[in-house]
Amino acid sequence: MKKLLLSIFVLAVVFSCSKDDETPIPECTVPGNLQVTNISQTSVTITWESSNADSSFILEYGESGFALGTGTIVNTTSTSYTINNLAANTTYDYYLTANCGNGNESDPTSVRSFTTLFPLVVAEFLPNLSELNLFEGDLENLRPSVYTYEYDLITPLFTDYAHKQRLIALPQGSSMVYQNDGLPEFPDNTVIAKTFYYNVDEQNPGLGKIIVETRVLIKIDGEWQTGNYKWNDAQTDASYTTDGHVVPLSYTDTEGATVNLDYEIPSNTQCFQCHNKSNIITPIGPKLRNMHFNNQLEDLIGDGMLTNVTNLSELEALPSWEDTANFTLEERARAYFDVNCAHCHQPEGSCGTETLLDLRYETRFNETSIYETRFSILTRIQNQIPDYGMPLIGTTIIHDEGVALILEYINTL
Repeated sequence: MKKLLLSIFVLAVVFSCSKDDETPIPECTVPGNLQVTNISQTSVTITWESSNADSSFILEYGESGFALGTGTIVNTTSTSYTINNLAANTTYDYYLTANCGNGNESDPTSVRSFTTLFPLVVAEFLPNLSELNLFEGDLENLRPSVYTYEYDLITPLFTDYAHKQRLIALPQGSSMVYQNDGLPEFPDNTVIAKTFYYNVDEQNPGLGKIIVETRVLIKIDGEWQTGNYKWNDAQTDASYTTDGHVVPLSYTDTEGATVNLDYEIPSNTQCFQCHNKSNIITPIGPKLRNMHFNNQLEDLIGDGMLTNVTNLSELEALPSWEDTANFTLEERARAYFDVNCAHCHQPEGSCGTETLLDLRYETRFNETSIYETRFSILTRIQNQIPDYGMPLIGTTIIHDEGVALILEYINTL
């Protein structure tokens, strides 16, 4: 009888264990509805959904193309995770696995990707131009950052026939404030950059550029500061400099002739001489009247970069010095004077105490002293003698077309 009871007990235990072994393990389902939000230059938040009870999650990520298992691994019990300390303008891959415990893991999700934002423009004079983040990709392509606005001028300043790329970068969430048709009020940490270059062959611009310098203005604590970046021969970057430099270069002009030029990069002292207004550094080019074409101001207003404009149609545009069809000889000559000469030749400019000339476009003719000094003007704009020829700074050759315009105008007075 005892043997029978023992046999029954053993069978019961075996049967019971057999039933336990047959209990199904719940499936650990793959996380779903993965979303990427709050992307910045250095961080991103990943969220997901899970139908598993009491599960944790394994998140692995790395720069695009990393081998699975070699990335950064994060364990979390939450259905969201913020990754920090990422590199800007970089694509990352990631995938997720649910861990339901006791070695029960889901299949991994498919590999997903995200790209961090391009770095913000840096409002600081750093050793290399590339560190300011004004451009995307290879610097030599001069492709502006998404955080800059590329603009042009109706009547530009002449600099030895150099081409110029002009950029404005405002701090995020700020704007230029309209005051009148001159300069707007710029917020602190505004960066204005102008890059000077020549096409290797003006008849075939696709052959490449000779980039010489990038001049930079930065508004720091309410005051503008100037700095220059001299491009290296490889055209891969430019170095900060406060000194003047002479850069010999050669290119083919629009007529097919070879032009040899000793291009002069101004020193910081020379930059101040032109940008000086009552001993305060001031931008020269981006006056609203000189930007009022090709819908540039409309674009700035639409993008929230220019505010306080009540009626744009009332803002007078500066004439184009080359537009003979729509502007008079006087209007074109006065516009040329305004852009090329008036930053020095006005009461608050560097030459304000040395001459009666006031060449600002808005100055009435009888207050400009153009007529009284006409012979001096004619002599000096046709001369390259140092400290005598005009302009004093920024050119090494005479602007033949500009001189012809001024000669024609003055001969009518």
